[in-house]
Amino acid sequence: MLFLSLFVTLLPNEPNDESRKNLENIYDIVIVGGGIAGNALACALANSKITKSQRVALIEFSDVSYLKEWKPSPNEFSNRVSALTPQSIEFFKDIGVWENFVLERVKPFNDIQVWDGITDARINFNCKDNNTFRTNLENIGWIVENHNIQQAILTRLLKYKDFNFHFFENTKVEGIFLDDSSTPNVPNVNGQFDLSGWPNIKLSDGNFLKTRLLVGADGFNSIVRSFINIESIGWDYDAHAVVATLLVDHPVENGTAWQRFLPTGPIAMLPMPDGFASMVWSTTPTLASKIRTLPKNNFINLVNAAFRLRVADLEYFFSHLEDDNFDIGVEFDWRNNIEAKKTKFSLPPLVLNVQEKSRAGFPLRMRNAETHTIHPLAGQGLNQGLADVKCLAKVIEYGVTTGQDLGNLQLLKNYSSERYLSNILMLGAVDKLHKLFGTKITPLVCIRSLGLEMINRFGPLKSEIMKYAMGI
Repeated sequence: MLFLSLFVTLLPNEPNDESRKNLENIYDIVIVGGGIAGNALACALANSKITKSQRVALIEFSDVSYLKEWKPSPNEFSNRVSALTPQSIEFFKDIGVWENFVLERVKPFNDIQVWDGITDARINFNCKDNNTFRTNLENIGWIVENHNIQQAILTRLLKYKDFNFHFFENTKVEGIFLDDSSTPNVPNVNGQFDLSGWPNIKLSDGNFLKTRLLVGADGFNSIVRSFINIESIGWDYDAHAVVATLLVDHPVENGTAWQRFLPTGPIAMLPMPDGFASMVWSTTPTLASKIRTLPKNNFINLVNAAFRLRVADLEYFFSHLEDDNFDIGVEFDWRNNIEAKKTKFSLPPLVLNVQEKSRAGFPLRMRNAETHTIHPLAGQGLNQGLADVKCLAKVIEYGVTTGQDLGNLQLLKNYSSERYLSNILMLGAVDKLHKLFGTKITPLVCIRSLGLEMINRFGPLKSEIMKYAMGI
């Protein structure tokens, strides 16, 4: 998620008055991308007594005024949410962000139910299972709207009064160069220091910035990544994710995250406050398009069927999605009555309604450890990114403490050496899970089902898997 552009040079310790006039557009650190990762890094730097003296610029191409004045409807939730781990929550508390969350819109969960759509083999993670899960934590994670996370970070960031910080909002990066001739706004000052090795960032508002350390937090099509020639290695999954905000039946406290692996892709239901839930259904592009555009009642009944009925029944439903006379509700009811009598496992609450205009879809891709484009089945993309931010902030802090140039390659190798292996292991594990659960080949189905059941029964291994996912 973070790309580092490394440039080593030396500045004089005490520039004179004439020099200072020309330093307006020279920064210690420039962060490109004002999303969750970029803003969190700026906030972490501002929160540290060691790094708050650094001159930092944050460049965001979009207008974020809606986040500064975020006033969500109490009866609606965004369809883009994230599952934050205890490690991520602790990081937000450390940098003073957690207190700015709208907590009544945050839903903790302490139980995860995952099962195979073909064999019903399953694994359950529960914080209250003291025989398996030996921690003092009450929750596995927290489901939060992305807008809630963004506004909390931005609110905290803009409260800092003693942070040498400039926010270039609604501003695009038009180019990044090394040639001084392209940056008339920041010339060398009386030859006192040589900035020829520093990147020059050309902005859409006419400004040219120079920086010792350039951080790219600008997503998949990163201009920073292009500038430093980091190749994006990966592939499309030939799959799309359908997201929606659901209203569910909740006679009991809804503190469980549910995920069922179907041959066409996993479907997950994540708990939200006040009887709402967030759905993510990953499937083929053709099927995703049909599901997303179904009439409301058919959509609701199909989601219920996806969590309850046999794969053969679902395939029958899928084959009739374009039939206007096919009533999924009627077909679901009688089948569900039969299945309900046979099932011996807990099932998610029934979906009662879908929030208007909450259905949407987007393609799924796997990219390398730097980009953090990750399949949503594990819900780890944002948490991996926040771990990167925390690590980089600590590396910068160490560099300032020891008087090193922030663009020093040896300093920043500490970041890559700590984060690369963790990221690549998570990406690889998620990719293998996607492939394993996406097959109907009988031997592989038997192996994965046996594996799920064995892990579910082997407490120590199950506990370690969950701790790793939680970042503890």
